[in-house]
Amino acid sequence: MRLYRPEEECGIFGVFNHPEASNLTYLGLYALQHRGQEACGIVSSDGSRLRAHKSMGLVADVFGNPEIFKALPGRSAIGHVRYSTTGDSVLKNVQPIMVDYARGSIAVAHNGNLVNAQQVKRDLEERGSIFQTTMDTEIIIHLLALSRAPRLEDRISEALKQLKGAYSLLFLTETRMVAVRDPHGLRPLCLGKLGDSWVVASESCALDLIEAKYEREIEPGEVVVVDKDGISSYFPMDHVDPAPCIFEFVYFSRPDSLIFGKNVYMVRKEMGRQLAREHGVDADIVIPVPDSGVPAAIGYAEEAGLPFELGLIRNHYVGRTFIEPQQSIRHFGVKIKLNPVRELLEGKRVVVIDDSIVRGTTSRKIVKMVRNAGAKEVHVRISSPPTSFPCYYGIDTPSRKELISSSHTIDEINRYITSDTLGYLSHEGLMKSVGGPERHFCKACFTGTYPIDFPMLDLESQLGLFEEEIHEHE
Repeated sequence: MRLYRPEEECGIFGVFNHPEASNLTYLGLYALQHRGQEACGIVSSDGSRLRAHKSMGLVADVFGNPEIFKALPGRSAIGHVRYSTTGDSVLKNVQPIMVDYARGSIAVAHNGNLVNAQQVKRDLEERGSIFQTTMDTEIIIHLLALSRAPRLEDRISEALKQLKGAYSLLFLTETRMVAVRDPHGLRPLCLGKLGDSWVVASESCALDLIEAKYEREIEPGEVVVVDKDGISSYFPMDHVDPAPCIFEFVYFSRPDSLIFGKNVYMVRKEMGRQLAREHGVDADIVIPVPDSGVPAAIGYAEEAGLPFELGLIRNHYVGRTFIEPQQSIRHFGVKIKLNPVRELLEGKRVVVIDDSIVRGTTSRKIVKMVRNAGAKEVHVRISSPPTSFPCYYGIDTPSRKELISSSHTIDEINRYITSDTLGYLSHEGLMKSVGGPERHFCKACFTGTYPIDFPMLDLESQLGLFEEEIHEHE
């Protein structure tokens, strides 16, 4: 049981040419833990062979023994934190994937989701390929191994041209590291420098932790190759309009990260300001649903001229699973993670700021919790438009029928969650907050307009996957 939020598939991190490459990769993954809490792994290279350590669990637990790093020698390493959207939650699916093939050894770490994966996998199996995992990432390895192109970057490009979907990728061989971002740039990926070492990370907060300098964002469709001669860049894929995922700003990325050219905290704060302009209400205090609602709540409070208070306190030490008491406690799942401050809420007209409503069940429990703490009125404000469509590009979202806004009006949702009023940030307000309508983003979860087409058969299999996963998590 958990408070339902959409979950990001994973985060990736890599270091090339540093004497403590695996240690730095561990720290980088620690900074990216919010992008996946299911499993993690590191593959290192000492210049002649690759070595791996990976397991289910959090980064600090999997790599808690310092002796592990003695088995990960070398000046280069890549790592991965995972939350599964495709593939079972088992050890064989933990990344990075490492294989030996005709041209040596290679490891790959992937953030995203391939929408034509099932079709390509069937084609490969008919040609004799045998798959060891149930992840779409393994398809990339098979296509790469079949390529006869002489250079690694050409083999990678040839493989990726056969695939459709979202991918930020890191490859590691004995002597090279390659970073790739899909032509639409759906998932973030940035490049940093630490002395003579190059660093690649899903988010800039991972660079900050190891004191690497942020150089730039890896561009959509770019292939960056790092080896002993330095760094080189290629754009081998057909140009398309960029479509970075706008939900990275709404929820996924850490507030201190710089993604798609903007600071996440400042964007979320502006979302809150815009929300106050669109849905102001007579109230006494503004409180966030922690932690993702905090910046937007600060912006809302500033714009509305209301006090900002931490009226809900989050327990940061709750694991992904816990044992419920046999004697049922009402709203146990919410109460174990959030607790209201009665002295702040009692007798007050409260504005509650959250980043999104998915099914509505969690919002309903939070509203009741705030009312039970003595609030006179509860006004819910959401710093994004209604989430009405599932994502097929690497985010664990329910099927459309389980998204409350896909089949209910805002008034109906308001009645369901039992708030006095409910207001969502408009599409126009969201675009203003992230830099204006001239910026191109993937907004499919709000609009149903998907930037990448996918085969109907794969769409049906994806729908099945999402429904299976959501029931599994329940």
